[in-house]
Amino acid sequence: MTEQLAQVIDLNKCIGCQTCTVACKRLWTDAQQTAHHWWNIVNTMPGRGTPRGWEEMGGGYVDGELSLGALPTAEQFGEAWDFDFEGARAAASGGPHLAPLDGRPAWGPNWDEDQGGGVYPNAWYFYLPRLCNHCSKPACVEACPAKAIGEQPDGLVVIDEDKCIGNQLCAMACPYKRIYFAEAPRQSRKCIGCFPRVERGVAPACVRQCPGRVRHFGWLDDPDSQVHRLVKVWKVALPLHPEFGTDPQVFYVPPMGPERLDAGGVPDPDSDRINPGYLRSLFGDGVEEALELLRSERRRRMQGEESELMDLLISRRWSDMLGGFDRAPV
Repeated sequence: MTEQLAQVIDLNKCIGCQTCTVACKRLWTDAQQTAHHWWNIVNTMPGRGTPRGWEEMGGGYVDGELSLGALPTAEQFGEAWDFDFEGARAAASGGPHLAPLDGRPAWGPNWDEDQGGGVYPNAWYFYLPRLCNHCSKPACVEACPAKAIGEQPDGLVVIDEDKCIGNQLCAMACPYKRIYFAEAPRQSRKCIGCFPRVERGVAPACVRQCPGRVRHFGWLDDPDSQVHRLVKVWKVALPLHPEFGTDPQVFYVPPMGPERLDAGGVPDPDSDRINPGYLRSLFGDGVEEALELLRSERRRRMQGEESELMDLLISRRWSDMLGGFDRAPV
C-alpha cells in the first residue's frame, strides 16, 4: 500500500507574507520560460484566486466519472511583466499608476489581495496558501494519455518530463488548476512536493521556510505525526473543495474569524464575521463542527486547562511540525 505524505495548513496563523511562495519560486521555477509559474501561491479569500476564477473552471470527478474542465490561459494565471518604473517615478503627483511596459490590461496573481469581503465595520478576509494537493485519486493521472503522471510510493504526484507530450489534458482535469505549461520544451509542470529534499529527510521548502509556523508535514497514517493528529484524531484539518472528488492530501485548519461588531462597535462573542456558508463552500459540511471544536479548545486553554489541540497548533518546537523531516537543507 502506498504511504501518504500530507500537509496541514493552519489558516488562523497565515499572515500572507508569501515566504513559502518565494522559497518555492527560487528553488524550482526561476527560469525565464516559467516566469508566470507559481507552484505555491497565497491567495486572499474571498477572491478570484490564481488562475483567476479557478473554482468555476471545472475538472475532477462528477458522479465518480472523470470530468475535463477549462484550460487556464497564461493571462488567467497572471503573466510576469516588465513595468514602466521610470515613467511612474517621473510622473507628477496624480500621474499614472505603475503599468506594464507593453500596455496590456494590468492583472496578475493576487491582484485582489487584501480586498476581502463583508461590509464595514465587519469586513473580513483570510489567506489561503495553494499548491498541488498530491491527491490520492488524482484526476491528472487518469487524464494523461502518455502515462507521464503518477504517484510515488510516498503518495506524491509527479510528472515524468521525458514522457510528457504536452497535450495539457492534465491541466484540464485538475480541478484546482495547479498545473502550468512551459512552451519550451512544451511540457506540463507542477509542484513535485520537493521530493528530492524529502528523500533526504528535508521538509519541502514551503514548509521549512514558513516564518509563521503555519504548515505541518508528515505521514498521514503515522499516529505520532501532527498531520495524523490534526486530520484523523481531532478532525479539524479539512480538504479544500472535497466535492471535486480527488481526495486531496493538503488539509486546512479553517479560519476563526473575528467577532462581529454591532452598530456601536461592540463585539458580539457569539457571532463570526466570516459567512459560515462561504466556509462550507470551501471545506465541506464538517467545517462548522471543526470551528466549534477549535473555539472550545481555545476557551479551555484561556481558562488555564490543558489542550492537546492547542499545543499541536501552537507547536512551540518547530521541529515537531515536520514529522521527522527536520534535517537541515544545506
